[in-house]
Amino acid sequence: MKPGLSIGALAKATGTKAETIRYYEQIGILPPPARTAGNYRSYDGEHVRRLAFVRRVRALGFPLETVRALLALADQPDRPCGEVDALVVEQLREVERKIADLQRLRAELDRLAHQCRNDGRVADCRIIEALSPQDPAPNPTPGDRP
Repeated sequence: MKPGLSIGALAKATGTKAETIRYYEQIGILPPPARTAGNYRSYDGEHVRRLAFVRRVRALGFPLETVRALLALADQPDRPCGEVDALVVEQLREVERKIADLQRLRAELDRLAHQCRNDGRVADCRIIEALSPQDPAPNPTPGDRP
């Protein structure tokens, strides 16, 4: 990509909002661009490459601190890749935890959905009953009294 991209052109080229690009600059994910004589940002091909990398890593669910670590490793191509592998394995485990949580959530929602008879009134709804706390009046603790 040619040097001299405006922030709007970089945003379009990478599918990233301009405000996100500014944020990534502010927190050091993207290096500051050169400035034009009129003090406008002027991005180059390295900014496009780096931002595309960040977008892909974020799309895989990596948190910003891990993005930062992966960028630091990518900037040192002669280092062993064990650290990269460890970061990816850690993210994989996090995704597996989230999947397990979602499967439990799905099972609970499925159980609730099958309690409905689709007849009667909301007052008789078994889903509302199942979602309601069993003890709606928690025991007051000392100091909570009016």
